[in-house]
Parts: sequence; C-alpha cells; structure tokens
Amino acid sequence: MSLLGSLQTVFNLSSIRPVVNSSETTVVFLSFTLFGILGVDEKSQGWKNEFTVWSYEECGSAWIAVPRKNLWVPDIVINEFMEKNTAPFVPYTYLYFEGNVYDEQPIRVVSSCSLEIYLFPFDTQNCTFSFNSYIHPSSAIQLELDSFSENIFENSKKVMSTMGEWELVGINAKKSVLPLSDEETYDEIRFFIAVRRNAMLYVVNLLIPSGFLITVDLFSFILPPQDIDRSLFKMTLVLGYTVFLLSTNDLLPITGNTIPLINVFLSLCLVMMVSSLLQTIFITNLLCGSAHYDPPPRWFRVFVLHVLGRLVWLPPKPRKEDIVIENPNAQEMKDSSLTGKDNETSEKPLNEEKTLRVLRNLSTDLQAIHLQVVQKLKGGPSSEDWIQIGVIIDRLMFLFYILFLVVSFITIIIIWVNSYHTS
Repeated sequence: MSLLGSLQTVFNLSSIRPVVNSSETTVVFLSFTLFGILGVDEKSQGWKNEFTVWSYEECGSAWIAVPRKNLWVPDIVINEFMEKNTAPFVPYTYLYFEGNVYDEQPIRVVSSCSLEIYLFPFDTQNCTFSFNSYIHPSSAIQLELDSFSENIFENSKKVMSTMGEWELVGINAKKSVLPLSDEETYDEIRFFIAVRRNAMLYVVNLLIPSGFLITVDLFSFILPPQDIDRSLFKMTLVLGYTVFLLSTNDLLPITGNTIPLINVFLSLCLVMMVSSLLQTIFITNLLCGSAHYDPPPRWFRVFVLHVLGRLVWLPPKPRKEDIVIENPNAQEMKDSSLTGKDNETSEKPLNEEKTLRVLRNLSTDLQAIHLQVVQKLKGGPSSEDWIQIGVIIDRLMFLFYILFLVVSFITIIIIWVNSYHTS
C-alpha cells in the first residue's frame, strides 16, 4: 500500500513522456509473436519509466500490475490496419522496480497484403507489418527489436494454433530510420511474414476431379461413332463439367490483372472437351452422310488415305469390285410369261387373265423398288472413300488430343513444382 501511495504522484503524470529531462530519448523494445493467421496477433513492447524506480529490498515487491490509464504508453501503431481492433482489451501493464514497463496487448490485425495468385493454390504470400510512433520523432522515441528474427519465428511456430489453410514459413524483421522533415527522422520496424497455402483442399476438390473428367473424355474416343452416339456422351460430359466449375467457383480466388495458373488449367480442360465434341460432330456427319457427298478430289484422297492413313496405322482398304445384283424374280417373271402364253392358248375366263396381269406388273414394280433401296444403302465407291477418310481423321485427332493434353499438363505441373520449391 505504501508503494502504491508513493506511485500516486507518478500516475498523475501519465500524460507526459516518463523522462526527467525532456531531451532524453525513450527506447521502446518491440517484440512480435504471431499467434494465428487470420486470428489474434500479440504485440509486446517495453520501455523505461524514470519516475517509477524503487528499492526491491525496502518495498518487498519486484513488480506490480498497474492500470494502463495510470502510466504513459507509447503511441506505437501498425500502419496496415484496415479495421478496428476487436481483440480482448488487457487493462494492465507490468511495472518493475528498475523502472521497466512491459505491455502485452493482443491485437487482431486485418491488414491489406498484395497477393500474388498466379501460382494458386501452390502460392506463397508475403505480408508486411510496419510499427512506428504516430507523433514522436527519433529524438523522442527510438524503436529497437527485443529479439532476433529467428527467435520470433520459432516462438511463433510454437504457439500458433489457428493457421487454417496457411502455413507459416518465415518471419523477418528490419529497422529503418525514415526522414520526417529536413532535420527530424522517425524509427520504423517492419516484420515480413511469409505464409504458404495448404493446397490439399484445392487438389482434392478441383484438380483431381478435372483430371478424371478429362481422362473420361479422352477414352470416349474409343467408342465407335457409327454404332453409338458418341456426341451425346461428350455433350453430357461438357455440361457436367460446366456445372462442376460453377459449383466450385467459390474456391477460386478473385482475379485481378493476373490470371491464376489453375484458371488456365480448368479452362484448358473445358476447351479440350468442347473441341472433342465438335470433332465428334464433324466425324459423325462425315460417316453418316457420305452417301450424299460428291467423290473426294484425287489429291485429297491420296493424301489422307495413303499418307495420313499409314501415319496413324490405318492403311487404305482395297476397293471392292462392283457386284451386279441380279433380279431374283427374273426367272419367276420369265416363267410367268411362259405360263401366260400357255394360259392364252388355254381356255380360261377373261377376268382371271386380267388378275394375273395386274399381279405381274405389281411384282415388277416392287422388285425395282427393292433393288434401288439396296443400291442406296450399299453406297458407291465415293461413299466408301469418305468413310475411310472420316475414320483416319478421327484417329488423327485422337492422337493430337493426347499429344496436346500431355504437353500442356506437363508444362503446367513443371511451372507449379518449380515455383513451389523456389518460393
């Protein structure tokens, strides 16, 4: 009680800097401990109060907790503050018999950092916290680091509990003396915090499903376009992938001037699916409508069938000789004509002879229609050429699809891996 009574006069001087001579400089030792990313950060600071020195032997107390409002507290601010501090308020500071004051005030910092999202989700971000006095120059308040950057980093890793999707990879500190006017300067201490994103969530939810869908689209080339509606299958796959991208849009960062590499990957998958759908539509139209096309030019036929065909292991098939379809009812019609002659010589009723003549004419017409339908369905040599050309182009596009897909994905993966290890 006697100690508190003796300090009462000092408490009345809380509005002035605690030095006997105003020309003396107050040295504030600043320490930084990161307790959580997007959580609570603690800023520790200490300084010397020349008014509060007592004898430990006489007073029997080495330190006491004093309300913050009773002592002078340096006006150290964080320049990157974007919102009001919502951390719990600690109303006490710790006062030691040598005159040292220790203040540990938790601060929840919502800061603005320049994010580099090109390598998302394998990116490493760097944020800066700048501490300086708001109104006091270097002649009044000097800032010093209370410990080395390595110790700050190790202590922060030990106490961190709320990393979320981020991993702390480094903390560096640097003191700078910046000009305030022609004769005055002010001290500033900057803490450079490097954090790395945990990419497993995005790999499982974005990259792996996209890889599975593009693999299914790749193997859909095995389906025969003449027997199965391959275009309907690919269209369903494109629609499903579009819905997948819309449902996972919240996982992607908001892009600015820089387009993330993962957006290029997802867009590439969608472009490949759409291009394969268009190619399937073209090939299906070529195979199913070849009977209506004119014969292909000789140079085009030779180039596709003999050059590209051997390149994709589909050599040209030999042409079949024209097969003459003989009318199977010809003999029957001949026999009918002979029978008709016999019937003319015989004595039959007139109405029966007319009925036989009508039936013979009807049989002839049906046989002619049947021959035309068979010839239409069979197609000519030009139809066979177009079918072979369509099969070769389908195989060629399949090989191009594989080559472009492998080269693109390997390039993107190499960029991600190199940037991840160098960051």
